[in-house]
Amino acid sequence: MARRYDSRTTIFSPEGRLYQVEYAMEAISRAGAALGIRTDDGIVIAAECHTTSPLLDNDIFQDKIYKINDHLCVAVAGITSDANVLVNEMRLIAQRYQYNYGAPIPVEQLVSHLCDIKQAYTQYGGKRPFGVSILYMGYDRRHGFQLYQSDPSGNYSGWNGTCIGKSFGVAMSMLKTELANRYDNAENPLTTEEGKKIAIKVLAKSMEGINAEKVEMAVTTLGSNGRPIIKMVQKEEIAQLITKHNEEEEEKKASTSGSN
Repeated sequence: MARRYDSRTTIFSPEGRLYQVEYAMEAISRAGAALGIRTDDGIVIAAECHTTSPLLDNDIFQDKIYKINDHLCVAVAGITSDANVLVNEMRLIAQRYQYNYGAPIPVEQLVSHLCDIKQAYTQYGGKRPFGVSILYMGYDRRHGFQLYQSDPSGNYSGWNGTCIGKSFGVAMSMLKTELANRYDNAENPLTTEEGKKIAIKVLAKSMEGINAEKVEMAVTTLGSNGRPIIKMVQKEEIAQLITKHNEEEEEKKASTSGSN
């Protein structure tokens, strides 16, 4: 029955569904996970990447995390070729704004502009939805640190912590637990260093055999001059975070078995 309605992006089913958008979401749910955590002093995004060849130049090659400009970075989940098209479009949007107004584009304005493009691909015949969801982390003077998520339908929303891709349900449940009552808590502020640890903990649950070669991570913080700084976390630091996480898990298992 569905095949009568899924041959065109512009045809609604009797239930009011656009099947091609749902198919795009299904493709994303099978992709490697990507998550974002907004902390009190910045934002952390981390993603599961494909196992890459040691012959690749890792300073040039990026699988899941892309820098758009000096104050905005994104993580993607889904079809990489679709993501490359959208990443290039975002860079053009940001540079045109910078050229015209002499200032960085507000984060939500760029997200909204890109989502208008994504929505158009669900509206016209001869096109298909982009099979990619995107996490955006950025900073502007008006709203500070911001974390957004968008999906193939062109819908977007702001988050303190969110996940896209494989096992996102499990990841979202863990983020709710880890981030509960952590915001605006002067006695126990949530730092980017702790955000990195939480990101590794969540990815370890959604990945099969986590290791540093399969993880990309980036952090946005403010520099001493009040401007945002985006840094890719080095593989050595990721390996240390994973090692520490594994040690903590072993200690928990040992204490649990000892109490039994």
